Amino acid sequence: MSTATRLAHAARDRVEHPAQALTRWSLGQALPSTAIAARARRGDLQGQVIRATHDSQELPLELFARIREAGPFYRGHFALVTAHHAVVREVLSSPDVQAGIGLQDDRPIARLLGWAGRSAPMGPLSEPSLLVTEPPDHTRMRKLVTRVFTVRAVEGLRARTEQVAEELLDDLVREAPRTRRGGPVDLVDAYAAALPVTVICEILGVPLEERDVVRRFGTLAAPSLDLGLPLVRFRQVERTLREFDAWLRDHIEQVRRSPGQDLLSQLVAVRDDDGARLSDAELISTAGLVLAAGFETTVNLIGNATALLAEHPEQRAALVAGEVPWLRAVDEALRFDPPVLLTGRTAVRDTEIAGVPIRKGRVVTALLAAANRDPLVFTDPDTFDVRRENAGDHLAFSGGRHYCLGAALARMEGEVALRTLHERFGSLTLAPGARRRDTRILRGWARLPVELG
Repeated sequence: MSTATRLAHAARDRVEHPAQALTRWSLGQALPSTAIAARARRGDLQGQVIRATHDSQELPLELFARIREAGPFYRGHFALVTAHHAVVREVLSSPDVQAGIGLQDDRPIARLLGWAGRSAPMGPLSEPSLLVTEPPDHTRMRKLVTRVFTVRAVEGLRARTEQVAEELLDDLVREAPRTRRGGPVDLVDAYAAALPVTVICEILGVPLEERDVVRRFGTLAAPSLDLGLPLVRFRQVERTLREFDAWLRDHIEQVRRSPGQDLLSQLVAVRDDDGARLSDAELISTAGLVLAAGFETTVNLIGNATALLAEHPEQRAALVAGEVPWLRAVDEALRFDPPVLLTGRTAVRDTEIAGVPIRKGRVVTALLAAANRDPLVFTDPDTFDVRRENAGDHLAFSGGRHYCLGAALARMEGEVALRTLHERFGSLTLAPGARRRDTRILRGWARLPVELG
C-alpha cells in the first residue's frame, strides 16, 4: 500500500459526524466572512482592510492611515483595531490578553463551537499549538522546544541550506530546455517553496522518498491559518490535517525507535528540569506548526522579497556588490510586505492598554502590516529601502510570549535563498503571469514567473 493510500485510509477512519464539520465551517469561516463583508459595506474599516487584502495585490495603506488617525485603537464592529507600532507591541506583550479570538463559554455559539470542535483535526490554531496555548502550559512547552530550536541549532543548518539552494538552482537550469534557458520560470514552485520544505524535512528527519508527501501537507494545510475558506477548501484542509496527524504519529514512533541527529529526534528526547517530556499531542502539534506555519510564511518571505528586489534593481545591485548585508534585505522585505498581515487577541480580564480601557472578552486586532508602516518608527515608511538601518524593528514575527519560534530559521533561510539566487544569476526580472495567493491574512505569491539571466 502506498503512503498516500495508507494516509487516506487513516484519515477516513477518523472522520466525525458531518454536522460537526459543517458547523465548524459555518461558525468559524462562513459566518465571520459574511459578517465582515457586510460591515465593510457599511463603512467598518476593519472589514474593509480584510476585504481589501483579499481583493487586491496592494496593501490598503490608506485604510491603515485612517485606522491610525482614529487614535490608539479604532473601535470597529468586531474588535478594537490598532495600527500603531507601539500599541501593537503593548498588545502582544500584555498578560491580560490571550492569543486568538475567544468567546465567553456561556454563550450558545461558544457551546455549539465546543461541540463541533470535539472531533476537529489538530491544527496550528488548536490546542496544544504554541500559537494559541497560554501559560502555564505555553511556558513549559516553549521552554522545552526552545532548547532544540536555538540560534546555534539554526546556524548548524546554514551550510545544508546553502547546499540545498545551490542544488535547486542547478536543477532549475538543468531541467530548462536549452532554447529556454534563462526564460520564465515559476520561482515559487521551483525555488521559494522547494527550499524551506527541504529544510523542514531535515528538521523532521524525513526520508528522501517521503518529502513530496510533506510538501503536499505544507501546501494544503497552510490555509488553516486563514479566514473565510470556501467549504470545499475547508474540507480539503481538514482532510490534510488528519492525514498529516496519522503520518506524524507513525513518523514519531520511527524516530523513537531509531533516533537521528535531526531536531525532531532531539525534541522527542528533550526533558524539562523535572524530567518531563512533551506529550505525543504536543510533539505532533509542534511538528505540525513547524510545517504549516514555518513552510507557508517562509515561502511568502522569499517570494515577496524576490519580487521587491526585481522592482528595485539598484538595491539588488548594492546587495550583490556587498554594500548592504543580505539580512538587511530580509528584514526590510518582512517590514514592507510581511507574510502575515494581522493577528487577533482576546482580553481575559478588564484591563487597560495604551491608556484605553478594555473590557473582558473584547477582541483586539493588531495590524502587523500597518505597524510596520508607522511613520513614528520608520522614516518614509512606504518606500522599500534595503539600507534602512532599523528595518529589524518590524513586527512581522509578532511579539511577546508568542514571538515566532522559527524567526531565526526563517531569516536564515530567507538570507541564504536571496543571496544564492541573486549571486547565481546576473539579472532577474519579473515576467507576466504573477498571481497573489487568495488568502486574507497570509500574504504571498501563488505564482511568480521570472526571467533569469
